[in-house]
Amino acid sequence: MQARIKWVQDATFLGESGSGHALVMDGPPEQGGRNLGVRPMEMLLLGMGGCTAFDVVSILKKSRQPVSDCVAELQAERAEESPKVFTRIHVHFIVTGTGLDESRVARAVSLSAEKYCSASLMLGKTAEITHDFEIREA
Repeated sequence: MQARIKWVQDATFLGESGSGHALVMDGPPEQGGRNLGVRPMEMLLLGMGGCTAFDVVSILKKSRQPVSDCVAELQAERAEESPKVFTRIHVHFIVTGTGLDESRVARAVSLSAEKYCSASLMLGKTAEITHDFEIREA
């Protein structure tokens, strides 16, 4: 995996992924930014959310669950002193489908958290990560 980060100006950077995608990262005005893009630590949290949601949907599909939507809502706390690492992260999944089996959704969430989501497992080295879910009928 590769990535390239190029400084644009002030606190604005352009990130380019090895797969050919680009995005803007920027800081808040009080740190010299212009609020033109996502903050780097927000990207880290978004990456974890995307990783675990991808796993949950994939596991549910493989177990032939009729999943039609999956939302992962993340709440995070950071250390007050530098380095301001994440100390707590909670992931709330909202899984929608017709007749979803609650035990299979619970299993998908657990498998992602404990085995498959590399981002969660890595961030779990500094943060306490918790999960819960709710099921909604489609």
